[in-house]
Amino acid sequence: MSLKTVRLKTHFLFLLYDRKGEKSREMNQEIDLDKLDIHIEPPTEEPDRQYYFMAKCREWAKDFERENGRLPKACVVNMGCQMNARDSEKLAGILEQAGYRLTENENTDFVIFNTCTVRDNANQKVYGRLGELNGYKRKNPHMKIALCGCMMQEPSALEKIRKSYGFVDLVFGTHNIYKLAELLWNSRQASGMLVDIWQETDRIVEDLPSDRKYSFKSGINIMFGCNNFCSYCIVPYVRGRERSRQPGEILREIKRLTEDGVAEVMLLGQNVNSYGKNLAEPITFAQLLREVEKIEGLRRIRFMTSHPKDLSDELIQVMKESKKICRHLHLPLQSGSTRILERMNRRYTKEQYLELAGKIRREIPDIAITTDIIVGFPGETPEDLEETIDVVRKVKFDNAFTFLYSKRTGTPAAAMEDQVPEVQRKEGFDRLLRVVQETAREQTARLQGRVMDVLIEEVNESDKSMVTGRLSNNTIVHVPGDASLIGKIVPAVLDECRGFYYIGHIEGQKL
Repeated sequence: MSLKTVRLKTHFLFLLYDRKGEKSREMNQEIDLDKLDIHIEPPTEEPDRQYYFMAKCREWAKDFERENGRLPKACVVNMGCQMNARDSEKLAGILEQAGYRLTENENTDFVIFNTCTVRDNANQKVYGRLGELNGYKRKNPHMKIALCGCMMQEPSALEKIRKSYGFVDLVFGTHNIYKLAELLWNSRQASGMLVDIWQETDRIVEDLPSDRKYSFKSGINIMFGCNNFCSYCIVPYVRGRERSRQPGEILREIKRLTEDGVAEVMLLGQNVNSYGKNLAEPITFAQLLREVEKIEGLRRIRFMTSHPKDLSDELIQVMKESKKICRHLHLPLQSGSTRILERMNRRYTKEQYLELAGKIRREIPDIAITTDIIVGFPGETPEDLEETIDVVRKVKFDNAFTFLYSKRTGTPAAAMEDQVPEVQRKEGFDRLLRVVQETAREQTARLQGRVMDVLIEEVNESDKSMVTGRLSNNTIVHVPGDASLIGKIVPAVLDECRGFYYIGHIEGQKL
């Protein structure tokens, strides 16, 4: 495959909105990377500067093709959360426009790990994978290796990379993901490891290429960073303080995606409920959702994650009235003990959480509530665990992601003296998990026999005669079908509940 056959003119329709999202004027901009003048000084404005460096990398890719008879290949490995996944789509899109062919094989010309650092074992996983890459690089000295993302923002991890993994070519963090093209070009001119880590930034750069995993759904970053400083969490230290995107920019991006066939968007942020507070003209998350709902062609709206302390009555009302917002709310509990919640710096009590969950259930009876729970936080006693189990039984979560607490270096909780013994943590985890599974099965089973809309996402991996999709409430459904259904929303009869998912059939389908 030659570069000419993958050459893409990038078309952007820039829609300018006022604060409320009303379109004020529009203009078309067409970028043909093969026609950019790369012999002049690079632009200072973003994202123009990055398109300039994409064009320079593209010329390098042409030279590579002439010498090797093929285009250079690149592999983007996502190792983190939904926000990391969205960042990885951007990294892949930039590399594709820079002349690379994307591959899933890590033994390739350029591989980049978009890292996570929420738990220490995520760091250990990266170190182990780097050992494998070093073996590949010894056989292919032209191979380039890059690391980016949350782990790179951690000073101790960065120092270890510098000392023990000198074969890595490029290292950057969470704040300058958008600079990949420029960093890639500069690393090819540099000798040794190029490191570009920013501790803080107030800059948000979008309008860059993206290689989406799904054509029919997409994540949308609406804000970055976190101001909550939960005592167990490293995220505020590696993602920085909260920064919200302008509502007009978000609406423009969603409109463009919808015109490109996207039926479902997920609005992403560390705490979406605090969206808009730091804007020059503040806007609430609920107000943003009202504007998103007005976009023609958009079928479903999801969001995560919500912090209980910031979930407003206004947001509950917007969700209740909406025809597009999915009937699913992820509301992390972390612990049901008010004493432990205080030590976690969660800033709500058990009673406040129960009151909030009860209000949500009353106002939106068909909603699914999922949560996160940590077992074995420092100082947690069997009595504290009982408080958590009590919340699980009262709220009846549709699903819960349960985690064994593990020390995270750099957080206040890691320095607490009363760490819970491993045996006690595991016993508590197993007990909680049994209750979670029991209540979740009950919640899922209540839909059996109903006809509900399912967004078909993929062919079932285990049975190619089936396709897999999701209900509005995020429950998985498997129905007979083929790849032609992917991306479509179809009515499905929920025939049989199997714990946390359904086997069904499309309404009217011959069985």
